[in-house]
Amino acid sequence: MSIEIDVVNGDASWALAEPLLDAVWPPDVVAKLPWGHVKWAHADLRVLIESPAGGLACHVGVYFRTVTWNGRKFHIGGIGGVSTRADCRRQGFASIALNAAVRIMRDHEAVQFALLFCEPDNFAFYQSRGWHPFTGDVFAEQPAGKIRFEAMAPFVFDLRRRAPLQGAIDLCGLPW
Repeated sequence: MSIEIDVVNGDASWALAEPLLDAVWPPDVVAKLPWGHVKWAHADLRVLIESPAGGLACHVGVYFRTVTWNGRKFHIGGIGGVSTRADCRRQGFASIALNAAVRIMRDHEAVQFALLFCEPDNFAFYQSRGWHPFTGDVFAEQPAGKIRFEAMAPFVFDLRRRAPLQGAIDLCGLPW
């Protein structure tokens, strides 16, 4: 079985990713979730995996941002919108896409560490792949202004330096 992985421009590929994201996270379901009200950033890049059976199987958004951690600027990478079609789960697609996204971030020399946000039922998945809980505060922009972002739990990943596990990260923009 061969798997086709595409890395594409985030905005230009939204039309490809949107049907999958809507199928995994239908708008009526999202509206009832703790993060359903959040205004999210647009991905800079997208990792898309086609199912051998046909159609888009998995999506991972990749983000690049200059943030502050305890007042110091850092260039970081972000992971967001990790979604796998229901009939394609437990086949390794999310792991493959996540690994590809991490490689992309490693290729950007300025990126120091990575950050993602997830729900409790995904903690074990990310921890088993080297991600660590960030126990500090995360701040993000929303239409009403800067907020302490608590809708989902932050996890960090070491890239060029050891990722911080505590302190305060200001995303200096929308969350992903």
